[in-house]
Amino acid sequence: MGHEVQYILESKRLVWLVAVVFAVVIMFQYFEFPYGDVSSSMFSVRRAQPPLSQTNQTETSSESPKSPGNVTIFDVFNITEPVDTLDKGNSIGIEINIQSNDSTTSPPPSLSASLTPPTTVNSTAISPSIALDNKTSKPEVNAPDLDPNLKKPATSENNPALSVGESPVKELPPVKATHERPIGDIVTIADMHGIFLHNRASVRSMKPEWSLMVDQELLAAKLQIENAPVNSNDWALYPPLYRNVSRFKRSYELMEKTLKVYIYKEGGKPIFHQPQAVLSGIYASEGWFMKHMKESKHFVTNNPKQAHLFYIPFSSRMLEEKLYVTGSGSRDNMVQYLKDYIHLIAGRYDSWNRTGGSDHFLVACHDWATDETRKSMDSCIRALCNSDVGREHFELGKDVSLPETYVRSTQNPLRELGGKPPSQRSILAFFAGQMHGDVRPILLQHWENKDPDMKIFQKLPKSKGNKNYINYMKSSKYCICAKGYEVNSPRVVEAIFHECVPVIISDNFVPPFFEILNWESFAVFVEEKDIPNLKNILLSISNRRYLVMQQRVKKVQQHFLWHVKPVKYDIFHMILHSIWYNRVFRVNPVS
Repeated sequence: MGHEVQYILESKRLVWLVAVVFAVVIMFQYFEFPYGDVSSSMFSVRRAQPPLSQTNQTETSSESPKSPGNVTIFDVFNITEPVDTLDKGNSIGIEINIQSNDSTTSPPPSLSASLTPPTTVNSTAISPSIALDNKTSKPEVNAPDLDPNLKKPATSENNPALSVGESPVKELPPVKATHERPIGDIVTIADMHGIFLHNRASVRSMKPEWSLMVDQELLAAKLQIENAPVNSNDWALYPPLYRNVSRFKRSYELMEKTLKVYIYKEGGKPIFHQPQAVLSGIYASEGWFMKHMKESKHFVTNNPKQAHLFYIPFSSRMLEEKLYVTGSGSRDNMVQYLKDYIHLIAGRYDSWNRTGGSDHFLVACHDWATDETRKSMDSCIRALCNSDVGREHFELGKDVSLPETYVRSTQNPLRELGGKPPSQRSILAFFAGQMHGDVRPILLQHWENKDPDMKIFQKLPKSKGNKNYINYMKSSKYCICAKGYEVNSPRVVEAIFHECVPVIISDNFVPPFFEILNWESFAVFVEEKDIPNLKNILLSISNRRYLVMQQRVKKVQQHFLWHVKPVKYDIFHMILHSIWYNRVFRVNPVS
């Protein structure tokens, strides 16, 4: 009898133990599984799929916007999970990946518990006509329509792409800073190498909400680039100019073979879709790139699901010209204009939400573009002339330094190309320009009319075709590229254009195509504090070393030339390649 009682008591203890363990498992599953549904997470072998339109299927076109209904924009920026630790570019981690053959049209799965809840967008709040604030509006200029095809306020009645929701979105989700390595006040070119390698190894884009074939294509390209065979047989590529010529060559080949870009149709002229407005002057890079990109039959696709990159085709120069109120000192209306545009495309397409905008890019050369795009487009790859890694939130490894090019002839952008041979370059160093910023006055204070070898001037008198300025560049060994208000200057490309060795005096300036080119092999970098010692620095470079650098300037020149029709390795392809390259090395697979 005693044994039976003891057996019953032990059985009850076992039952209680099983019950407690089961309860603990249930609680664990409740908090850990991504969908917040314990039963479905534990017992279902299927995972919710994105809508049919979001799955990887072959379609002839996906240009039309999404069907009516409330649009959900997820807060894809407030990611609290730690960044993956990488080993030679490969992420290390464990993740549950439950495959499914379900082809239902249910909505995309909600984000994991590490993200903030989704926000419902009232589509009527995304008006394609952006009205300016009464305090900052220009009476003589109407803010251009975001969508030139829509002349009425956007509602579900006159545009089936937009539907009536319940709560308007007042602002985009906040952007989480991705810098992990602290940035000092002065960042030298040597520091930039370290920051670039650190960011490349530790920072990635957010994981896409659902997988497409393009993700696997990018991962395959990354693997091939990392394992590129040593190849120095390409006569067009001179190895000393590059960080790794074999990787660059393989990456460029894969870009030509693989890359597809989708260009958003939304946006009203002249701020959007009008490159002709910015084909000359110092902001010409954004106009020429837009022109060539829109005309490209090789890279452009009309199917967003086939796109590895999404181009936001706006001009930062025209944004400033049309919307900035002179004397106001405020850029708020321009920032809001771009925010509203992101709302518009995020409400019409799946593309932005799938990656949080990390496969989107913009090309902008105006000094203000860095700040104007920081809040609403910081997750994008930003090709910017104002590439200040110290103060302007330019992120090495993600953003691209856009060459600032002064184009004087839209019919012949190569006019006046070249310069005198080294033996006929009698001037040691040359600079001329307006007194923008705080560096140029210091340069003139120390060197204007102080030394016959140093031709340092304020802005030269006007001459036909700017001949005086061009002749000085063609006749100088070194061309001084001193920063103005911001770190960038068109003189960097002008020097290369006229085969003059650039001397860059601009702390924190990331030179163009930094991820590819070995700038120290053909340019001189002088810290701003060393301006008083400028001549001694230049004289310390041996004549033999100068001749090598000058020849390399001539060889790298091909990467900085605009052509009426793009040619291989030219500036258009190099800008696009840098964007492609940074995207490839930041891609984060679903599993």
